[in-house]
Amino acid sequence: MTTVNMIKNVYSIGFVLFIATMVVFMGMYFFGMNTEYFNNSLLLNAFFMPVIYLAGAYVSVNSLRRAGIRMGFRDAFGRAFKPMFFGGFLSVIGMYLFLNFADPGAKDLLNFQYIERQKTELDAEYNKAKQFVKTPEEKAELEKKYQERKLSFSPEMIKGKDMFNFRQFTYYFAAILVFYVILSTFFASFFRSRSEL
Repeated sequence: MTTVNMIKNVYSIGFVLFIATMVVFMGMYFFGMNTEYFNNSLLLNAFFMPVIYLAGAYVSVNSLRRAGIRMGFRDAFGRAFKPMFFGGFLSVIGMYLFLNFADPGAKDLLNFQYIERQKTELDAEYNKAKQFVKTPEEKAELEKKYQERKLSFSPEMIKGKDMFNFRQFTYYFAAILVFYVILSTFFASFFRSRSEL
């Protein structure tokens, strides 16, 4: 296997990760756009997508190991990180473009459901905290904080709130990069040539 083929293989795996991500994204768009669209998307991103990217990193590193090529920590790290970065970057760009230009209505629904989820969580926290309030002063303080936080959900405050603009997508990708680095470090530690240990 030549160096050029090895590099192509890394980006090929990354492109497959991109396609898999977009298939999941579009599947949720076509079959899961309902009252739980945001929550279900969140669950997929938290539990299903990491498994896909884990598999991609494994295939990338293991293909080099099976070819009998010795890898140092840096080599194994790169083999795991590059396809995830490439696939993740293309996926984030693809989702951003789709939600902001192809179907802004889907973005509006996600924004609405995000805010509704925040309201529900606020009410749940408030009701739970009420059970532990003992004095009238504590009750008044809790009520004051609750009302202050409720104001952040007033129509004036949420007008124009967009959790899926370009800036937010860059934050999401930065958070995803932390996951890629942790996963790549694990693969590099496990797959590096034993002579380095």
